[in-house]
Amino acid sequence: MDNRRLILLLVFSFSLVMLWDGWQKHNQSKVPPVAAAGSGAASGVPTPTAAAAPGAAAVPGQTAAAAAAPAEIATVRTDLLVAEVSAQGGDIIRLELTQHRATEDHNRNYVLFDNGEKHNYAAQTGLIGNGLPNHKTLFTLSSKNVALKDGEDAVTLRLDAAPTADGVKVSKLITFHRGSYAAEVSYEITNGSAAPLAPHAYFQFTRDGKPAEQPGGFGVQTFTGPAFYTEAEKYQKVKFEDIADKKAKFVTKAADGWAAMVQHYFVAGWAPKEGEREFFASQISSDLYSAGVIVPVASIAPGQTGKLSVPLYAGPQEQSRLDQFAKGFDLVVDYGWLTIIAAPLFWVLQSLHKLTGNWGWAIILVTIGLKALFFPLSAASYKSMAKMKTLGPRLQRLKEQYGDDKMKLQQAMMDLYKREKVNPLGGCLPILIQIPVFIALYWVLLGVVEMRGAPWLGWIHDLSVKDPFYILPLIMGATSLIQTRLNPAPPDPIQAKVMMLMPILFTFMFLWFPAGLVLYWVVNNSLSIAQQWQINRMIAAGGKTAE
Repeated sequence: MDNRRLILLLVFSFSLVMLWDGWQKHNQSKVPPVAAAGSGAASGVPTPTAAAAPGAAAVPGQTAAAAAAPAEIATVRTDLLVAEVSAQGGDIIRLELTQHRATEDHNRNYVLFDNGEKHNYAAQTGLIGNGLPNHKTLFTLSSKNVALKDGEDAVTLRLDAAPTADGVKVSKLITFHRGSYAAEVSYEITNGSAAPLAPHAYFQFTRDGKPAEQPGGFGVQTFTGPAFYTEAEKYQKVKFEDIADKKAKFVTKAADGWAAMVQHYFVAGWAPKEGEREFFASQISSDLYSAGVIVPVASIAPGQTGKLSVPLYAGPQEQSRLDQFAKGFDLVVDYGWLTIIAAPLFWVLQSLHKLTGNWGWAIILVTIGLKALFFPLSAASYKSMAKMKTLGPRLQRLKEQYGDDKMKLQQAMMDLYKREKVNPLGGCLPILIQIPVFIALYWVLLGVVEMRGAPWLGWIHDLSVKDPFYILPLIMGATSLIQTRLNPAPPDPIQAKVMMLMPILFTFMFLWFPAGLVLYWVVNNSLSIAQQWQINRMIAAGGKTAE
């Protein structure tokens, strides 16, 4: 009995530790003081390691002078977003997602790229080469207001740079599509010089180190920062503080892959289509970082025009959209080491949502499905616990009979278990098997943007945040208490008190958990109570015994 209770306590402790570890591994620490930065980091213009190639050297001085002039703003509107593009560099300095509401004010659109309202966050691009325009160069806007019209599938904003001293003309084009958070950022380069031109182009995100919106639950902090992916090295996240300390480790050169800036529920990424690329991440100032990718531009002969286009994604982490954007891009929805369980769980949850039209009911159906899947294990567990409960008085008599003789007591208990065909660990092992499934479902409910702003019924208007009136956590606490009382009481008084305190502890924890997760636990507890009560009745009435 003591061993079984010890294992149960270890199971609960393991669950808590795993959840806490999951929170902390995504923790965004305070940004350290300014680290020494090289000339490239100071100017914000990255330099490729192949900069020794002809025409590849950056000239930040030329663009810094141009940046002193005021920059006009162009506004681009589609059915999903409103983008503000600065004439300085053609940066996308603000991006509103019209299908997603702001966290604090649901009457406003969610802002991803931000020009200082809450964050400093922009998508920037430029060319690296003698006198070529970069993200500090002033362009001429083709229009200040561009909107996707009825019947149009795409809209393009064009920006033109002044010709360079040797006659190179550069235009930047940003194309947005209907029904999509993906865009193309392109350069048209006309070589009016007398020599071949082979520059590089960079595509980066510049962002402060402040974390994005966070889910509820004991100050949980999800990851905010750069991420890189290649076929060889897979998904790699980089912390801002590691960039500042020059300890960041990630792939730097590859023939495939993408660079992204990840935050809870939303992501922005650059995904060059093919060819060699170089990834980078650097600190620009005390609380400003850049991360992105550098790609070579194919050599352009004198009098010829070359073009380079790189896709940009900036929007919610909706997995169907991520899959379409780039291979491996769906990994930004990070379930950690439980992805093998969490990904199928989300697929089932999404399928049930299509059937019911409500994420709350989908969670309930998933819970019922999981309960049915684990029914044989749960039944074996409850039968074992019910049998242990009937043996309680006899175990207590054995304890009184043998007193402090531990060896004889243990032998007598084992003989009793063998005679009654009871496995003292039978109630614990099934629980151990189910723990990974619960934690995987926790990360699904915590991390998927589809749950953000999703109502259930009545007072639950958003399953991704805490219950505003704490009704579900209190119900969860009550059902946990009922479950505890249905279990056999431990012979040790201290263990008994600890077991009775567990529902109170869990209730306190769940006050701040997302309502969707608490809903899962309430339904699971309710089904477990019904199952355990029925099995207890059968055992008490002399019905079927545990196998």
